[in-house]
Amino acid sequence: MNIVLWIVQAVLGLMFTGTAVWKVVTPIATLAAAMQWMGQVSPAFPYFTALADFAGGAGSILPSLTRIKPSLTPLAALGCAALQASAIVFRFSRGEGANTPFNFVLVALSLFVFWGLTHPRWMRHVARVRHR
Repeated sequence: MNIVLWIVQAVLGLMFTGTAVWKVVTPIATLAAAMQWMGQVSPAFPYFTALADFAGGAGSILPSLTRIKPSLTPLAALGCAALQASAIVFRFSRGEGANTPFNFVLVALSLFVFWGLTHPRWMRHVARVRHR
């Protein structure tokens, strides 16, 4: 199950950092064509969300990978879940609820990483059952 956690962490890291880079390097007008809300908010807001995306993505993989402060990884996963939950609320408030399924998937993956890293006893139990 440890491998599954690493895979999900890598997916989250790529998704969030990739989104952050996309938001930073793409002009606001082009972003607004892809996502209408980006043209209707302050130009600083997409950059703020890009910063939050990058922090969550980097934090979901780098501390565990480098073994420098790995206790930050579950917090980053929790932050990713909070960011996506905020995105869901934002989209529903704009009447864009049909665009939220992927956000729900990211919340679930983020919470899985948080749970998996903060409850290591379940991994030992899974390994013990599997080797019987």
